[in-house]
Amino acid sequence: MRRLGALLLGALVVFSASARADREAFARPLPGLDDDMQLERFFKGRGLFRQAWVIAPSRDEAVDGLGPLYNRITCIACHPKNGRGQAPADETAPMRTMLVRLSLPGKDAHGGPLPHPAYGDQLNELGIPGVRGEGQARIRWEERPVRFANGETLSLRQPHLLFSELGYGPLGDIHTSMRVGNPVFGLGLLEQVSAAELQRMADEPKADGVRGKVNQVWSVERQRLEPGRFGLKANQPDLLQQIASALHGDLGITSPLYPEENCAPQQRDCQQALSGGLPEVDAMQLSELHFYLVNLAPPARRDRDRVLEGERLFAEAGCAVCHRPQLKAGAQVIEPYTDLLLHDMGDGLADGREDFLATGTEWRTPPLWGVGLIERINPGAGYLHDGRARSLSEAVLWHGGEAGVARERFAGMDKADRQALLLFLQSL
Repeated sequence: MRRLGALLLGALVVFSASARADREAFARPLPGLDDDMQLERFFKGRGLFRQAWVIAPSRDEAVDGLGPLYNRITCIACHPKNGRGQAPADETAPMRTMLVRLSLPGKDAHGGPLPHPAYGDQLNELGIPGVRGEGQARIRWEERPVRFANGETLSLRQPHLLFSELGYGPLGDIHTSMRVGNPVFGLGLLEQVSAAELQRMADEPKADGVRGKVNQVWSVERQRLEPGRFGLKANQPDLLQQIASALHGDLGITSPLYPEENCAPQQRDCQQALSGGLPEVDAMQLSELHFYLVNLAPPARRDRDRVLEGERLFAEAGCAVCHRPQLKAGAQVIEPYTDLLLHDMGDGLADGREDFLATGTEWRTPPLWGVGLIERINPGAGYLHDGRARSLSEAVLWHGGEAGVARERFAGMDKADRQALLLFLQSL
């Protein structure tokens, strides 16, 4: 079995470039899983992540309980090769690796989004036999050109969300947010960044009007508000809850953290459907899934010596203010290119949907490690929260708000400098 190596340079963890950047670059374990029992647990978790869940009752009770309402039957379906999903090409195509969050104006009892009484907090397009799916979501794209300082143009596409075949009445006054599946590697390392370190970065003075803040979100397990770090709006406090929430919302699978079926109050057929157990994923299975995702390694950097100029331009443009090259994660230093903080990204990227302290224009800085391999491992995958950007250049040009100054510096570069910066991103 190929293993991903790592070097300790002082406290900095550098993943060895000897691990080939092939189609499995997002699927390797962190170094150190040498114990046979640990490796067995890792591969059990991988099996659950790739498992196709089935409708209850089933002969195999360990993998039944799909639904009653759901989006996909496997975790890997929305995170192909552990990487990024993509938005549909036009309004005739379904959302295969994408979903739509829903909420009403206002907040729930813990300060989070207020679920719709008939549809909950996520549109589940599919239902098991006897349970009607909630409806269909499609995207219509609108193209608009933008111009670089040297006269070059690039077309950006703006998504417009369309609903049809709604199964439980009109949506009414509702907030929506489209989300593509995001990479799942390196999450265990990000979880080691302390709450104190997050707050220190938020309090640190920053250039170009950049601010940044820590979300405060509800821990289901500990029944209290805690700093958020996972999810596109940093709306999950830890990886275990992120996993359990995705099982519940995306597959309709209950767990010790979410023991009730994902049926809204008005969905009677859903509430009366057969269950695959109480819960359908037990504590051991949830632990194995967690172990797998905790121990998925980020891919190695490549060609560091060839992209020094692009790395300099990345910093000079101001991109590194939010996409911080290094973070302190426990006793080690990692290179995820994020600060895990919320930032106002302007009206262009706004979804208008609040999520605890995150406003409708705020998003968590996404890690950039592995971004240079997306085109190879997930051909056709888009960038940004809804996959609208078809290239890294498009992704940068959508930046606004706190990132507006950095965006204008990128747009003002000559073609050679822009290409050098993009070549640096391809090395991550």
